[in-house]
Amino acid sequence: MARSAPPAAPPPPGPPARGSLGIHRAFLRSPLGPLRLGQLALGAACWVTVAAHRYEGAAHFALFAAVLVWLLTLALFGLSVLGRWALVPWLGSRWLLANLVHDLALGVGLYAAATGIMGYKARQKSYCNLPGYSQHCPYSAYLSASICGGITACLYLFSGLYCLSRRCRDQRDII
Repeated sequence: MARSAPPAAPPPPGPPARGSLGIHRAFLRSPLGPLRLGQLALGAACWVTVAAHRYEGAAHFALFAAVLVWLLTLALFGLSVLGRWALVPWLGSRWLLANLVHDLALGVGLYAAATGIMGYKARQKSYCNLPGYSQHCPYSAYLSASICGGITACLYLFSGLYCLSRRCRDQRDII
């Protein structure tokens, strides 16, 4: 019997096997998990409060900033809770740095600006919360949005400091 020659090269590798989607419980137990949930809840309260009431002028920027950061936080939270940040090109290998920049530059910066804008607008409308004032008064909505925005900015500062402390200890992952 004649023997056949062995193949010259091994067959090409198949696509990488992906496991089923599941919740990454270690992320939810880490300090960053509850902070992200708080950021999402208070951020939504901030922009829904602004959007549900009549707004004008600089409040448009405050609404834009709050919605933009909220949507980015939702994406970060979704990828982190599913443990799928490695699927994001270029950022997946730098996930801790991406979270750090998001929290400190975008989260704190834009929510602090939105808080200042809404606080200024609340102060401008402070006359209309007097008894007997018959016109529509957005004072309480602006004040509520300012308070929610300020607390949300603090939550972003805490999560940014957490990511910064992990980065300073030469850790590469968020948990």
